[in-house]
Amino acid sequence: MFRQSNSEESWLIVGLGNPGQEYARTRHNCGFRALDLLAEQLGCKVEKLKFQGLYGQTVYCGRKLYLLKPQTYMNLSGRSVLQLSAYFHIPPQRIIVLFDDISLEPGRLRIRGEGSAGGHNGIKSIIQELGSQEFPRVKIGVGAKPDPHYDLAQWVLSTFSAGEEKALSSALKNAAAAALAIVDLGVPEAANRYNGSRP
Repeated sequence: MFRQSNSEESWLIVGLGNPGQEYARTRHNCGFRALDLLAEQLGCKVEKLKFQGLYGQTVYCGRKLYLLKPQTYMNLSGRSVLQLSAYFHIPPQRIIVLFDDISLEPGRLRIRGEGSAGGHNGIKSIIQELGSQEFPRVKIGVGAKPDPHYDLAQWVLSTFSAGEEKALSSALKNAAAAALAIVDLGVPEAANRYNGSRP
């Protein structure tokens, strides 16, 4: 009986954020938080330090899953993603990235199969390092800047209000579920289920 090679069965799920406790609850670290929930759900410890990141591996429905939290700081996230994906021979189409999006209100999700960076420096770095925009992503809404003149860096490094945090709690769980739905069912079906989802 024909059996696929391990590289064809492997997926990489990446949560974007900045390392360090001072950033843990900021808007920019939603990717880390969603990945932590996913890791807990799968019983996977994301604690091996390699590829300029923390990663873990597990098996889900017969497929190898690698979970990664780049430790390079956001703007250089692509270096970590490239190193791990190249080592384990995982193509961009099986690299799922979870990250914050200021164009969506807290609690909203948007799943896409490919696309530009949309002004997100972590995604920009991944596109640059992989040489491809064709990787699935799960965007987690963190809310827009309070006014156009507000500094973007200051905004994404701010924390959530109590109301926003409540909405975010459900969104992070849905983001983790959406990543597995992409693995199981593909991007279109995952998008049908979770795009625009809210508490």
